[in-house]
Amino acid sequence: MDIVGFLKSQFICHLLICYIFIVSGLIINFIQLFTLILWPINKQLFRRINCRLAYCISSQMVMLLEWWSGTDCTLYTDPESYHKYGKENAIVILNHNFEIDFLCGWNFCERFGVLGSSKVLAKKELSYMPVIGWMWYFLEIVFCKRKWEEDRKTVMQKLLNLRDYPENFWFLIHCEGTRFTEQKHQISMQVAEAKGLPKLKYHLLPRTKGFAVTVQCLRNVVSAVYDSTLNFRNNENPTLLGVLNGKKYHADLYVRRIPLEEVPEDERECSIWLHKLYQEKDAFQEEYYRTGTYPAVPIVPPRRPWTLLNWLFWALLLLYPLFKLLINMINSGSSLTLASFAFVIVMASVGVRWMIGVTEINKGSTYGNNDNKQKQK
Repeated sequence: MDIVGFLKSQFICHLLICYIFIVSGLIINFIQLFTLILWPINKQLFRRINCRLAYCISSQMVMLLEWWSGTDCTLYTDPESYHKYGKENAIVILNHNFEIDFLCGWNFCERFGVLGSSKVLAKKELSYMPVIGWMWYFLEIVFCKRKWEEDRKTVMQKLLNLRDYPENFWFLIHCEGTRFTEQKHQISMQVAEAKGLPKLKYHLLPRTKGFAVTVQCLRNVVSAVYDSTLNFRNNENPTLLGVLNGKKYHADLYVRRIPLEEVPEDERECSIWLHKLYQEKDAFQEEYYRTGTYPAVPIVPPRRPWTLLNWLFWALLLLYPLFKLLINMINSGSSLTLASFAFVIVMASVGVRWMIGVTEINKGSTYGNNDNKQKQK
């Protein structure tokens, strides 16, 4: 077996990546805990430090996409808008069709230097996830329970806290609330018919209240909405496990920059505007499936070396003591020690697979289940 083939074998890939990601992530989480003493003294310094610490974690995921799997990401956009990316605050609307759509969103952030400060609207359960969930806590990520009556006040307060954020940030939001599946789409379109809303072929109905509150709270802070539509060539169905195994994909991302002044302030008008936007997104999807391209100029933003350098730093820092420990264990000849070591490695791999499982499409939100239960009663 050649060296590249050996290094890309599934076992070695999972072993090294799981170990480096989890151990470095927990170290960074521990450091973040100590930064809390800065909050009452210098809140902006706390935020700047945590942006860099968060980058050390999230950039490892982007490294897997960019460098390990070698996935190509082509950006389709207006050249005038391209020069503004990374230089302003923005709300980024992402479609929600693939397991790695969030990772492609992070890749978009990384190419324009805002990965460390990027924000998301995430479900509350993710806040309990070690490494990423804990990292998000220190990044002041907006968590919600998906029960709007309970969420509204909390979400508004979290968003208002971002008005004095010292770094340029992008707020990534999946307005559909959950990933697209045929079952969820069927239920969503039943809701659209019942409410007299336009039906969509390739998206679920957007949940407008969260978006309207986001626009309301970040107005005059955020400059634009980046409407982003992601697809993969050759009918690829990318997965996080595929990326972890080094499989290469080919992503196309269409981004339209819409000045925030064009988004209505009134909640009802904003809702109508968002539904119209999703009709346009549906048309873009239709055109992509028909022609394999988007109506904009294709640009490939250059890869930055920092994701790879960050991963190499943690690899060099953590692999040496791992190999030294392994050699000492082998020399000791203790079967109990070797079994304990193997158990820790297996648990690390299981931990990463659990994190992956949280994001799988078939384990997403049970969109519309409440409606179905009510109909059955």
